Amino acid sequence: DDRRTPCRDQSEVMRSSSAALLLAACLAQGFAQKQTQEDPCKVKGRVVPDATYCDRYWECQDGQPELYDCPNGLVYAGKNRGVTEGCDYPWRANYCEGKTQANPPIGKEHCDWLYGIFGHETSCTRYWTCWNATATEQLCIGGLLYNENTHSCDWPENVDGCQKHPLCNEDANGNVPLGKSCNRYWQCQGGYPRLQRCPAMLVFDKRTLRCVVPPTEDCEITTVAPPLEEEDDGPNVPQGGAPQRGSQQRPQGFQQRQQDAQAHQQQSAQQKHDFQNHRSQQVQDYANQREEQRQDFQNHREQQNQDYSNQREEQRQEFQNQRQDQRQEKIDRQEQGGLPFNLPPGAIPLNNPGRGARGRN
Repeated sequence: DDRRTPCRDQSEVMRSSSAALLLAACLAQGFAQKQTQEDPCKVKGRVVPDATYCDRYWECQDGQPELYDCPNGLVYAGKNRGVTEGCDYPWRANYCEGKTQANPPIGKEHCDWLYGIFGHETSCTRYWTCWNATATEQLCIGGLLYNENTHSCDWPENVDGCQKHPLCNEDANGNVPLGKSCNRYWQCQGGYPRLQRCPAMLVFDKRTLRCVVPPTEDCEITTVAPPLEEEDDGPNVPQGGAPQRGSQQRPQGFQQRQQDAQAHQQQSAQQKHDFQNHRSQQVQDYANQREEQRQDFQNHREQQNQDYSNQREEQRQEFQNQRQDQRQEKIDRQEQGGLPFNLPPGAIPLNNPGRGARGRN
């Protein structure tokens, strides 16, 4: 653990009653580094940066401030921030503005500090990432170079101190073939190569050093490797050069290969057209299917709503009929003098006033 306190080495002698006084004196000495040092025990986060050194911070432990060091090469960035233990690379932000680092670099192989990102000793396209003094070699790709100022891969024109690539010695802004590739090449920009690719259906011509319509002497089409055959370029074509200006002679088989290339282009165009038509038909069929499903769903919902409305209307009509029957029954009772109707033969209502009068007599 790289974290430590300045007075922790004296812990072994703290065996008497004066241990507490010695600890308090050490803490007071630490806080005396700067009068504006904030007390971590008086803030919500319980952690504050050191007022003097950017690679140290104070943390409240058991009600007392305790000083900690960031891992070597890192500086304090804030609680739960940075790459580890609240500490981060010093170049990611202005962490050390107005401050210094308390701990010096610990030199290891390829690593100036235990933690950091450092340039390669012999290569402009490689660099080292160091984690606890373990160095891992990294590579910048795509024609980029390692920028020591930004600690990242950058365009060559932004990197100082690196010599131009040998590929671009002949022409600092020209094109250079990439091995046997038919559609990829190096594009030199200010002496630095950048990997490029020809547009679709074009190949890189190693004679004109640009992307052209196939075939060329080295490439037939973008998807088929060139045939391994020897051709007679004729007396007006130097070895490894281009036909002389004004010459009408062509290599043997040139017209046939040109016809094949045109046929291939026509076939590709027809395939593309057929594919587009097929895709359009698929899209239209899908749209029609979705429309039919939407219409069926809408009809189903309308039918459900209609059935529900009919059911509610039947219930309402039945309820009205019941209420009408009850009102009619009440009217009939009133017309019969309050006597119930539909009584069995010989039955006498309990509420018959005449019967009550005779019983009392």
